[in-house]
Parts: sequence; C-alpha cells; structure tokens
Amino acid sequence: MKFISLNSRGGNYLVVAENVAWLRDYENGQTQVGMVGGAPLLVAGRVEDVAASILAQVNGAE
Repeated sequence: MKFISLNSRGGNYLVVAENVAWLRDYENGQTQVGMVGGAPLLVAGRVEDVAASILAQVNGAE
C-alpha cells in the first residue's frame, strides 16, 4: 500500500494511491479527486499538476 500526499487549501490529505479513481477540473484552479468507495476530495492545483504529482509520488520521485 502506497500513501500519497494531496495538498488542499483547507488542509492536506494523505491517501492510498490505489484508491484514486479519477481527476476532474474544478473552479478556482482546484481539482476534484475521485476516491474509490468515497466522496471526491477537493485539492489545490490544476488537473495536470495534480496528475503529475500523483505519478511522481507513486514512482518515487517525490
């Protein structure tokens, strides 16, 4: 099980990477992150930046 960090304007999340199901652009430069079996998380950053951060963390670059 690999945990990744997702930054939010209201606080940061630490989630299991395998539970990330989808990403969707949201308003004010934020991204919704769909979680398997749960409600989406609202995180800071554009969808491309969030995706790059997730991939980098999963592959051990961060």
